Amino acid sequence: MLAAVSTPPFTSSHQATAVSRDRGDACPGALRLHAADDGALARVRVPGGVLRVDQARTLGLAARELGDGELHLTSRGNVQLRGLETGCGGELAARLEAAGLLPSWRHERMRNIVASPLSGLDGRGRADVRPWLRALDELVCASESAARLSGRFLFALDDGRGDVAGLGADVSLQAAAQGGAWLRVGASGIGAVVSREDAPRAALLAAEIFLELSAGRVWRVAELPIAADELMEQVVRRLRTRKITLPSAPPATGRPAPGVVIGPGGTTSLSVLAPLGRLTDAQWTEVTATASGELRLTPWRGVVLPAAPADRLPGLGAAGLITTPDSPWLGVGACIGRPGCARSGSDVRTDAATALGTGGGLPAYWSGCERRCGRPSGDHVELVATPTDDSGNGYRISVVRDGRVRPIATTDTSSGLAATLAAARTHDQ
Repeated sequence: MLAAVSTPPFTSSHQATAVSRDRGDACPGALRLHAADDGALARVRVPGGVLRVDQARTLGLAARELGDGELHLTSRGNVQLRGLETGCGGELAARLEAAGLLPSWRHERMRNIVASPLSGLDGRGRADVRPWLRALDELVCASESAARLSGRFLFALDDGRGDVAGLGADVSLQAAAQGGAWLRVGASGIGAVVSREDAPRAALLAAEIFLELSAGRVWRVAELPIAADELMEQVVRRLRTRKITLPSAPPATGRPAPGVVIGPGGTTSLSVLAPLGRLTDAQWTEVTATASGELRLTPWRGVVLPAAPADRLPGLGAAGLITTPDSPWLGVGACIGRPGCARSGSDVRTDAATALGTGGGLPAYWSGCERRCGRPSGDHVELVATPTDDSGNGYRISVVRDGRVRPIATTDTSSGLAATLAAARTHDQ
């Protein structure tokens, strides 16, 4: 059992510069809509990316009748509805609540949980994280203090394969080889060993201790004025458990490749990706028609369809989804760009499609401005829109490796952009 032992906040000699949050968290949700240039935007949290088919159809219908008809997948496995009509917030909330997508209005923006999307399907993980997912979501929704978490705070539940453990979560659980689970906060080099039964409660306790130490002044563990190791020390004391030394957070590996996923006994599931994370009404309809019981959205803007027959994959490909590892769209991402965002310096999605090559190499992410919304956390090539000397649109191209940004070139949107990007993606490969 977990023990609740009171430990007062402490001072630290940690020299990191604290982030000062002098305004409230304006992260959009399903109830707090964001005014964008293409209409209102709603972000619907989908813990672990798991949707029942009826819930998926509710989202598709809401996008069609209230918005622009498309569903936009996020890097946390959530869904955004864009182009929403003015004044539709009440109707949208009623639809989502009726479908079970708003179990707690106070906590709807705090339900940020990514989970290994192939857990329990392919026999490769150390544990099925679905029980953790259900328990943690229920605990978060029942916690008074958790309602004070920012809409950016992130939990990760990794079944041991290392796919979501490296996504920069604030609190992570990873199934251990000999049973139990490793608990980590931020990029801490130490962790705690907890039983698998106690793991969800331990993750929530770590978040609650973060809230005590942050006093509402920061939104993420990395923004605390103390090292993550010191926060983890407090968590270990409260849990009355032992601490262990953990390797650095692994890169996000083992992500689902597009195609057929073979499970124990020859069972099949399907994995597809949405080009630039955007699904049209027709594509979403094909996905929900193929799904059997549930579907799982991934942090890589894809969808896993458990227990779906292999012969349905061609239909998903014909709808325009990525179904093979050799697709030129694989690894290509972009923010919304123009005309949806006033900050954007270019229509990045059109530029990405125009410069599409043969694929391969590092992922490439197109950003309309220096904010680089939605950019991946691992190694990648980034293209940031920037004005050129003749007042046209251009891009600054850089390679990001191990968190370090190395400029490669600055170019306009001429025909040479595709070649420059291809060279950057394969540089030093």
